[in-house]
Amino acid sequence: MSASPAVIASGIVRRFGFQMALDRVDLEAGDGETVLLLGANGAGKTTLLRILAGLLSPNEGKVAVRGGSPHANEAGARRRIGFLSHNLALYPDLTAFENLRFFARLYDVANGATRAADLLAEAGLAAWRDEPIRGFSRGMKQRLALARVFLHEPDVLLLDEPFTGLDLVSARALAERLRAARKAGAAVVLTSHQIEIAAPLGDRALVLRRGRLQERIDLSALDADGRTARVEETLRVNA
Repeated sequence: MSASPAVIASGIVRRFGFQMALDRVDLEAGDGETVLLLGANGAGKTTLLRILAGLLSPNEGKVAVRGGSPHANEAGARRRIGFLSHNLALYPDLTAFENLRFFARLYDVANGATRAADLLAEAGLAAWRDEPIRGFSRGMKQRLALARVFLHEPDVLLLDEPFTGLDLVSARALAERLRAARKAGAAVVLTSHQIEIAAPLGDRALVLRRGRLQERIDLSALDADGRTARVEETLRVNA
């Protein structure tokens, strides 16, 4: 792990009107580390991910991704990020291939057409590459959105419920891809309600409750079953 964490959030405060969504939350994710964000709906997980991605500004606090601010895109910080949100950021009237080619151009991906075709094949979508995605199922759209996330080979992954809509085979394939990304040195921050798949990936977990950081958990010394059991116990306690 490098001397400075890949992702640093310090003293993050975010309000929506009179509602406090995040109350002085700190987070760090290092190279080759996966951090799980845990908590009930409305705990602030999605808001925190959007702030880390540079899509939402905090009212107070600072964020650094690879040493730069994603909000100012210092040192191309946003280009280092692969972000998946509930809004899949796809264009329904474009085909699957056209969607990936658009983002390949946006990120200046070398050999973008080849890269797009390869990712469609990996996602099991090659047969639908020239179909408008408006008619895709939720699972197909999720797989395409994940292909978009990995398109420019980011080394920071911010993923909000990445396993949603995936069948078991696709979910396991994504888990293996995330393990490979972590092994290659990527920093991963993710949320998921599918604990049996997500928990074994986590090195650490942060528990949010009503916008406040309730607990930090070190999972690194546990095996896959131990990580799952520890996360499930934590969620029961903090329900």
